[in-house]
Amino acid sequence: MTAAGTDTGKKGRGRRIILWRHGQTSWNVERRFQGSTDVELTETGIGQARRSARLLASLKPDAIVASDLRRAAATAAELATLTGLEVTLDEALRETYAGVWQGLTHEEIIARHGEEYAAWKRGEPVRRGGGELETEVADRAAPVVLRHAEKLPVDGTLVVVSHGGTIRTTIGRLLGLEAHHWESLGGLSNCCWSVLGEGTRGWRLLEHNAGTLPEPVLGDDD
Repeated sequence: MTAAGTDTGKKGRGRRIILWRHGQTSWNVERRFQGSTDVELTETGIGQARRSARLLASLKPDAIVASDLRRAAATAAELATLTGLEVTLDEALRETYAGVWQGLTHEEIIARHGEEYAAWKRGEPVRRGGGELETEVADRAAPVVLRHAEKLPVDGTLVVVSHGGTIRTTIGRLLGLEAHHWESLGGLSNCCWSVLGEGTRGWRLLEHNAGTLPEPVLGDDD
């Protein structure tokens, strides 16, 4: 796939949506499930956001929309500083609410909720920790992304700053994939992004987990 940073031209390529995951948090490092818990970026996460923002700014985005959770809003702010664009915050772009899973480490989830975790990984509809279904996350997030994309100029670019699970379910919904196939998209590393391009038959996945050399996926979607 072509690296996002190599194409700064806009003419004739159609609209584009860049779905950018937030930078690192302490809970990512601890492999602690965040969900909708409002956890701040680490210093490393802030650095990741600044480096990635420089690359994304070269694409000359037309609009930025972000989850209102601090880790996403702070990531988006780095791009806003470089582009002069305002960030529209929307709670519909928050990470999946996962009830009692939130705050638990990966190992604790498997130990306490192993069957539920295995069912989720198989692609079954599971309310992790008594929280949201992945389809419900897509129901709230995908329309927000589409609404902002529809406002773009011809060949415009929208940057969506959100969370690994929310981005994956949104991509699945916009590509028209059945929900049990969404897991096959894989997760995003901190401050990496995926790119959707407008095609004649709808949205197409142009890039996935782009932005750096391959790194481990640390977070709720690993």
